[in-house]
Amino acid sequence: MQDEYELVEGCRRQDRIVQRQLYERFAGKLFVVCKRYIHDSNEAEDVLQDSFVKIYRHIDSFRFECPLEAWLKRVVINTALKAIRKQKPWEHTTDVQELALTLPQADESLPMLNYQYLLTLIQELPPGCRTIFNLYAIEGYNHLEIAEMLGIAEGTSKSQYSRARGLLQQKLQSEKRLIDGHPVQGRPL
Repeated sequence: MQDEYELVEGCRRQDRIVQRQLYERFAGKLFVVCKRYIHDSNEAEDVLQDSFVKIYRHIDSFRFECPLEAWLKRVVINTALKAIRKQKPWEHTTDVQELALTLPQADESLPMLNYQYLLTLIQELPPGCRTIFNLYAIEGYNHLEIAEMLGIAEGTSKSQYSRARGLLQQKLQSEKRLIDGHPVQGRPL
């Protein structure tokens, strides 16, 4: 297996074999990232393919200042966000100030969950909520950064995140009732 330097250099030379090796090495992990943002598997595959086209086209901009996988992930996230922005899932949202009384308290937290099960729940969120939740809770961006990335108001980011949390909590609470007291934490898929 080639190291990152050899993969990058081979891609810079547009060596199709090396490009294929890069794809095979990272496509699975990057598809998981796509699925966190794009619910439909076919659309997620399209985003992944678009991402690899951008990766091959812009590989010269990779300067080994971070791990290759981190750079690839950034390209995938940006490509997914571009696809989501085209859908405009935030057009008819309420600002956080209007929802202040109905939002969960900041100290409430989701219980520890099976990672795959949590991903399934996140994928069931509406697109705007899912995107904001991923960027804030998983990627670690703050609401101002998210607002700038998506071209939305900071309040919209906050309200979408709060809505996502509320929807996830509702889903978990209703599931707990269905399981008859068995903890969701150990629920197999």
